[in-house]
Amino acid sequence: MTEAALIERIAARGDGVTGDGRYVAGGVPGDRVRADGILIPGPNRSEPVCRHFGKCGGCQLQHVAEGALADFVRDRVAGALEGQELAGGEVLPALLSPPQSRRRATLTALKIGRQVALGFNAAQSNQIVDMRMCPLLLPDLFALVAPIRSLLDMIAPQRRPVKIKLQMLDQGIEVILEGVKAEGLDAAMALQDFAGDHALARLAIDQGDGLETMWQPEPPTICFGGISVELPPFAFLQATATGQATLVEAVRRAIGEAPAVADLFAGVGTFALSVQAGRKVYAAEGARDAIAALMAAANRARALVATEHRDLFRRPLVPTELDRFGAVILDPPRAGAEEQVKQIAASNVPAIAYVSCNPASFARDAKILVAGGYRLDWVQPVGQFRWSTHVELAARFSR
Repeated sequence: MTEAALIERIAARGDGVTGDGRYVAGGVPGDRVRADGILIPGPNRSEPVCRHFGKCGGCQLQHVAEGALADFVRDRVAGALEGQELAGGEVLPALLSPPQSRRRATLTALKIGRQVALGFNAAQSNQIVDMRMCPLLLPDLFALVAPIRSLLDMIAPQRRPVKIKLQMLDQGIEVILEGVKAEGLDAAMALQDFAGDHALARLAIDQGDGLETMWQPEPPTICFGGISVELPPFAFLQATATGQATLVEAVRRAIGEAPAVADLFAGVGTFALSVQAGRKVYAAEGARDAIAALMAAANRARALVATEHRDLFRRPLVPTELDRFGAVILDPPRAGAEEQVKQIAASNVPAIAYVSCNPASFARDAKILVAGGYRLDWVQPVGQFRWSTHVELAARFSR
């Protein structure tokens, strides 16, 4: 009888991979797979904690035990660096966010007749998995799922998807509904009652003509470094508070005591405001509403944060600008920051803190920096999206 092949790792999309390159759906390192495809469970499997696992696209790896899950996150980063032939630089053990910690999510709903399905999409499908439990979301967010389902029975159009955006802010939960039809007094009163009953921080709807705020007792905020930022609707935040804290701490460690820092792709100030105490910070961001929120917060707090609305893809900072800073913080979108990184590689900035949500684009940019004379000192992998194949990281480069 042919010996069963050992599954050695998990691929980027969640399949197990044997030593000879076979991809096995649901495989975990330590499992064995027979020639007929039958899996023999190994020591690194875990019982999925959600009844929707296997259908819902929110999780791909609930069947993976904690240690193997952390190894997967770390290996994704290490593998991306190896793919660019980047040796050196310590890849630290991965830090995972705990269950029930996701503070932001985008769900989809579909009304057919009197039935409203609401949840994440099925894996690689437009089908909606009607959410009846979720070990990912903060309990307060999940507690809104059933009430929103009832509300949508009144204002969701037939057979047209509605997007539901949920985010936990300092004042409570923000709810944004896109694709609804809230016409008439009954609908308006239902929205007001819903917001009041659940003490929402903000309720906004989009009926096709742009976002309309229906409820906002006070400006919703989030706090970074002791400074409150008044947030635009569904402004980008790190997915979990623990993930944010991990990334902020890594950035602090990477920039050290630099007296002047540039924060590029600064968003609403997650890093700029968290590290500003005792130093000067320049923050650049291409999204106008985000940089306006950051500027207003810095001004109110009288923080030494100078802001600029700047498209860093089309107009990156050049070496003569960069050389004014003792460190640069980079937190670009998934595509990375190739043009800006080329300018940094030609500069004399002593230290770089690079935060990324895409190991592949990070490794590409890291290769440019190393070719320009930088050393990759360390990388901190972060599993903010628990049980998902989505991996984040923070890294330090130095001259």
